[in-house]
Amino acid sequence: MNQRLTRTILLVEDDENDVMFMRMAMGKAGIEHLLRVARNGQQAIDYFEGVGEFGDRSRYPLPSVVLLDLKLPQVMGLEVLKWIRQRHVRAIIVIILTSSKQEKDVYNAYQSGANAYLVKPGDPRNLEELVDLIDRFWLRANQPSAEA
Repeated sequence: MNQRLTRTILLVEDDENDVMFMRMAMGKAGIEHLLRVARNGQQAIDYFEGVGEFGDRSRYPLPSVVLLDLKLPQVMGLEVLKWIRQRHVRAIIVIILTSSKQEKDVYNAYQSGANAYLVKPGDPRNLEELVDLIDRFWLRANQPSAEA
């Protein structure tokens, strides 16, 4: 099977509309990676730990890329990012995908170990271009660590 098709993206997003727009944008961009969704920060941590429904790694494989919103219920995005960087042994690519343009958020995200900080486009139609760029750079061109 083509390695490009076997990659998993974990979208950590509590806004159902943003999840729908992401699915549509990936479809329109022809991106066939497996998209899994965590609806809050705790669910993202549970996904990584394989807790509950996420224990089936054939259905919920560890992601190659995490698209992480900052403003999340239960556990905020920066805390999830710090958790991934402190506890997880794999070299997971974490891309902050948020509506915040605040310099403090950008700084804190990079200080906490984000690989990239992207602002959600105001127009959902522009999301297709953004997900295509993520796919082309992070999932096709980028050479992951042997630990990933």
